This record gives sequence, structure tokens and C-alpha cells, in this order.
Amino acid sequence: MRVRKGFTLVEVLVALTIVAVALMASLRATASMSTSALDLRQRTLALWSAENRLAQIRIQGEFPNQGRRSFDCSQAEVQLVCDEDVFATPNPQFRRVEISVYPTEGARVRLSRLVGFATNLP
Repeated sequence: MRVRKGFTLVEVLVALTIVAVALMASLRATASMSTSALDLRQRTLALWSAENRLAQIRIQGEFPNQGRRSFDCSQAEVQLVCDEDVFATPNPQFRRVEISVYPTEGARVRLSRLVGFATNLP
């Protein structure tokens, strides 16, 4: 009786199917990580934009008027739009400032939101 060495065609096809499924899963995971990295970069830049505006208010001693205003706050060649909402507080010497950052004008997805206070103290 002869002993055959090697793999049958069915075994080879099963092995190739397993390898193909594993490769597809790894490609999908890589694409997901790439998308997550881009989103994280955009959100980080949006947070920096909001922090910059609050720092500007503090450093320049601004006491912004109540209401809403929008302005371009792009960072690192990424288009960003900031919405600044200023609200009165129970103490007339303080104003609450909320800054929301969006990827484009009129976008619904907010990338970042930061709340701070401005004072009118001497």
C-alpha cells in the first residue's frame, strides 16, 4: 500500500477560503482605523479652535455682547466654522460663552463644543 503525501484539492480550497476571509477582515480593520484617525484629527483641530477663541477672550479682556455669531476658525488646512453663543448669567459681570465647531457652514455634525466664561471685572 502506498502512502500519499500532500494536500487534496478540497483542503487547498478550504485553506484559501480561510486566508481570503482573514485578509478581507484585516483590510476592513485597516480602513476603519484610517477613518478613525482622520476623524480624531479633525475633532482635535476643532477643539483647538474653540480653545483658541476662549483664550483670545480671556487674554484681550473681551466682554462679548449677548447673541450668536459665526466665523471661520480653520486650522491646519482643515475648513472649520465656529458658532459662538454668548448668554447672560445671574451675575451681570459674567457672560457664559459657548463655542461649537462644525466642519462646514450649516453642518449638523458638531465636532467640538467648549463652554467658558467672560468677566467684566476690573
